[in-house]
Amino acid sequence: MADTVLDRIEAAAETFREQGPLNERAGKLTEETASALRSAQAIRMLQPKSHGGLEVHPREFADTVMRIAALDGATGWVAGVVGVHPWELAFADAKVRDEIWGEDQDTWVASPYAPMGVARPVDGGYVFNGRWQFSSGTDHCRWIFLGGLLGDAEGNPTGESLHLILPRSDYEIVDGSWDVVGLRGTGSKDVVVRDAFVPEYRTLPVSKVESGEAAREAGVTNPTYHMPFSAAFPLGITASVIGICEGGLALHAAYQSKRVTVIGDEVKNDPHAMYALSEAAAEIAASRAALLDNACRMYDLAASGRKATFAERAAGRRTQVQAAWRAVRAFNEIFARSGGNGLRMDNPMQRFWRDANNGLVHAIHTPGGVFQGAALSQLGVDPPAGPMRMMI
Repeated sequence: MADTVLDRIEAAAETFREQGPLNERAGKLTEETASALRSAQAIRMLQPKSHGGLEVHPREFADTVMRIAALDGATGWVAGVVGVHPWELAFADAKVRDEIWGEDQDTWVASPYAPMGVARPVDGGYVFNGRWQFSSGTDHCRWIFLGGLLGDAEGNPTGESLHLILPRSDYEIVDGSWDVVGLRGTGSKDVVVRDAFVPEYRTLPVSKVESGEAAREAGVTNPTYHMPFSAAFPLGITASVIGICEGGLALHAAYQSKRVTVIGDEVKNDPHAMYALSEAAAEIAASRAALLDNACRMYDLAASGRKATFAERAAGRRTQVQAAWRAVRAFNEIFARSGGNGLRMDNPMQRFWRDANNGLVHAIHTPGGVFQGAALSQLGVDPPAGPMRMMI
């Protein structure tokens, strides 16, 4: 009998594989894919036990997301992105947790966190307006986390950021807003909010989320919820990218085992092709190991009761970003050696290749500020406020 999410994912592996091209064609996860994820409880891995969650170790979460992504990139991406939102809800107001999960513990919550809206204070809460891009898996979610800037009485942004939580009735999903070259099946559409009232209890100050103060004030005890936001939030996204590369590696190996070149040579007898395959396998395995080790170190730090320093967070983010880029570079090396038939749309390898490279486009995988901030910390220099400190 399956007793972990990963066991249940393996039992449904063929469903996830078969639904991959259908997800892409639909521009979102199919109902069958979403149902399989719900049945496996994939989105409940970081959900608090008080509301039917599993509260797994972050390593188990990342490991499971990688496996899902190896079966289908879009499904893994949604599992990683939507799957991390229950982590933050664990220290949101108990009233909003009851609203979301009180009747259905399999309710999914979308995002994005980018502060593309303005929240104007009114009695009891805020009047909220804005438009956001990249709401992954949003068609299958009934609530949403949205980033916003706190406004003054006239609605002018003041600079302070909030995470606001809204029910499906308070925002519009913009159909046709996700027409892209990769990760098409994620359905990462635009959402619009027009004059929605958001009560105070459905908000979280970003400063408290990022500092860990929100988790401490909520009194949650599981160390997972005391990991830095900059370690927890990117984990599912990077895990999905590495998992996509693992899936692409498996497809390439299966293809090369039977491939014959135009001059009649079996590729498996080509030492150069086999060297490239082995090198890519080692690089992708190293990326996996680095990401999981980093998650464990951040968890252990939280379990010890010590708050991570900026330098420790920066080193962790450097590891996470580099793991994604390292895996995709390795996959690109073997995809370029897959021959012209690897480009055909009926060959799933090209879909994995597009999905992997587009996964690097996410803001959390931008290396510039992260690497510079980490390097300055290594030199004993405290980076200034701004891009070098964002998401660290």
